[in-house]
Amino acid sequence: MNLAEPESGLSDRIYEAAFVPELWPDVLESLCDLSNSASGSFIVFEDRTSPKFVATDRIRPVLETFDANDGWQNSSEVKLLFSMMPPAAFIYDRDYFPTEAIEGNRARLDLTEPLGIGGQVGSFIAMPTGEIVLFSMDRWQATDRPSEHELLQLNRMRPHLARAGLIAARLRLQRMQTAVSTLQLLGLPAAVLTSNGRVLVSNELLEMQTAIFSPTAFEGMAIADKNANALFQAAVRSGPNGPPVRSIAIPADEGRPACVLHVLPLYRFARDIFGSADVIVALTMVGAGGSPPSTGILATLFDLSPAEARLATSLAEGASLQAAATVSKVTAKTARTYLERIFAKTGTHRQSELISLLKNISPFS
Repeated sequence: MNLAEPESGLSDRIYEAAFVPELWPDVLESLCDLSNSASGSFIVFEDRTSPKFVATDRIRPVLETFDANDGWQNSSEVKLLFSMMPPAAFIYDRDYFPTEAIEGNRARLDLTEPLGIGGQVGSFIAMPTGEIVLFSMDRWQATDRPSEHELLQLNRMRPHLARAGLIAARLRLQRMQTAVSTLQLLGLPAAVLTSNGRVLVSNELLEMQTAIFSPTAFEGMAIADKNANALFQAAVRSGPNGPPVRSIAIPADEGRPACVLHVLPLYRFARDIFGSADVIVALTMVGAGGSPPSTGILATLFDLSPAEARLATSLAEGASLQAAATVSKVTAKTARTYLERIFAKTGTHRQSELISLLKNISPFS
C-alpha cells in the first residue's frame, strides 16, 4: 500500500474484500504497512475446530504448517480465547495473554522466530453467527512492541474490519441457505454441517424426518439407527483421507422408510463459498421394492464403480460370488477384491448383510 493512501481508500477495500475473499491478502498487506508489521492474517474460529484463514505470503506457510500439525487444538492462546472476553480494540499479545500461554505456544514460535517475527497485535471480534474472527498483525522482532500511533492506526480500521467480517459471515450463511433450499426444490432433505457435527443450516424436508434424525448436544444431529449413526459421525468428522463410507444406508424401521444419506465434503473453492461449513448431507429416500436396484442406481447411491455395481447386482439377484464373477467376466480373486470394496462403501460386513440391504432399496417413483 502507498503510505499516502487515504484512510477512506483502505476502508473501501476492506468492504470490497468482504464480497471478494481473494482480496483479503492485499488488504492485510496494507494493514501491515499501516502498522509497520511483518505479516498479517484473517482467521475465523468456530466450535474449536481448525479455523479457516487467509494470510499474507510471509506468514501463510507458517499457518498452513501449524494447522497441519493440529497447532490450533494445542494452543494455550486459542484455549484462552474461548474463555476470556477480549477488549474491543487491537492489542499487543504480551499485554493480554499470560507469559506462560505465549511461551507455551512453542509450535508457532519455532516457525516464526527464524523469519524475524516476534509478537502479535490482534483484535478478536465475536460474530452474531457464532464465529470469532481474529485480525492479527505479526510484529518484526526489532520493533516488537507497537507504538501508540501504530495501535491507533489499526483501531481506526477496526470498525470497518468488524462490519466486513459480519458481511462475509452473513453472505456465507445466505449461500448455505440457498444450497439447501435448492436441494429441497429437487426433493432432497439436506443440511450443512461443520466437521464438529454442528448443523449450520437445514431445509424443511430434513427437519421433517424426525423418525430418522434426532438433535444432539451442541446443535448436532444423529441418526436413529445405531450402526448408520456411527458411520455418519465418522464421515462428518473425517478429512480427505477419512473413511470410505460416505453414502450411508439407513434400514427401514417402524415409521421410517429405508434411505441413503450422502455426506459430501466441501473442499477448495467450495470451502471458500461456504466458509465455516465442512460438509453437506443429503438424504435419498428409498422404498422396499423386493427386487435389487439397477447397476446405475447402485453406483449413484453408494459411489460404486461400474464393475463393483455389476457384481453387487448379480449377488443381489441370487448369484454366488463365483457365478457373479463369471457374469462380470473377472476372476474370483478380483471379485473378492470388488466385494471388499463394496462392503466398505455400503457399510456392510457380510455377503448376506449386503444382499439384504440391496433387496430392500429401490427409488420411489
